[in-house]
Amino acid sequence: MSESEYSFIEERMQKAAAALKRDLTAIRAGRANPGILDRITVDYYGVQTPINQLGNISVPEARMIIIQPWDMKVLKSIEKAIQMSDIGINPNNDGKVIRLVFPVLTEERRTDLTKQVRKNGEDAKIVIRGIRRDAIEEYRKQEKSSDITKDDLADAEKEVQEITDRSIEQIDQIVETKIKEIMEV
Repeated sequence: MSESEYSFIEERMQKAAAALKRDLTAIRAGRANPGILDRITVDYYGVQTPINQLGNISVPEARMIIIQPWDMKVLKSIEKAIQMSDIGINPNNDGKVIRLVFPVLTEERRTDLTKQVRKNGEDAKIVIRGIRRDAIEEYRKQEKSSDITKDDLADAEKEVQEITDRSIEQIDQIVETKIKEIMEV
């Protein structure tokens, strides 16, 4: 087996981990993270444009984000887009900048968020296991059609399992880091 076959499998598993990281940035953990704005778009002269392309986004305090648009005409549109989103924070518009103040999370809310993070992590593991299953099925087909030997199949299954184990360990680390961030008071 060539390393390029395994690197393709590993690359697909890494994409699943990257998708999990991206999804977890949308979960607010009681502290300001500009990543929660990544999915919010604003109608800017007829084009849906991400907020981070419309102005400066800064985090002056641990629980505050300030959005300072380059074009003041879009200020109301940004405010409306944030209100319509599911981030659960009301924007404060002073005519020049928009402030997003993150409230302190309650213990109950923290517990709910950790459950959601664990579910997202489990979903990512399911994707990784699906990639493993597909890869092993492909190697078994090759063995059945005599393209590879039984020994090659055994080596391939072992290598795919090792890649899977590393990827699942990475998912666990991502989940634990996010839970630690959420539970931090």
